[in-house]
Amino acid sequence: MAIQQKQEILTQAFKELLKQEQFSSQSDIVDALKAKGFDNISQSKISRMLSKFGAVRTRNAKQEMVYCLPAELGVPTANSPLAQLVLDIEHNDVMIIIRTSPGAAQLIARLLDSLSKSDGVLGTIAGDDTIFIAPTDTSQIATTIKKLETLFLNNLG
Repeated sequence: MAIQQKQEILTQAFKELLKQEQFSSQSDIVDALKAKGFDNISQSKISRMLSKFGAVRTRNAKQEMVYCLPAELGVPTANSPLAQLVLDIEHNDVMIIIRTSPGAAQLIARLLDSLSKSDGVLGTIAGDDTIFIAPTDTSQIATTIKKLETLFLNNLG
């Protein structure tokens, strides 16, 4: 069997395991893959695969913290245009909220924090998929929103 084919089979098994939303540690995933016949699996290999496929730790239906894969359309990768990671921009005349694909908020917030104060962003706080933005001047929030929408226009509509 070709190396590429073996890798594809491993990738498929890995994704199927994460869809079960029952693995709380990387060693649990290693053990499950070994039980499926993948002998040369290490924790570091699993760590790289989790990162490559955008896996995140979240609570499952039993409120346990487990690894899972975000919805295929929302998986941020090194090749994802940043605009595709932004789902929504809202405000309440005091604060701006940006909703992102799972796992993308900190990446987008870091970009926003690198903007100058003249762009309207005083600072950000990011979770997994939500960013709170403190605008530089709340009386100019509409202008700041327009700048943010222009920055992420490809995904808003």
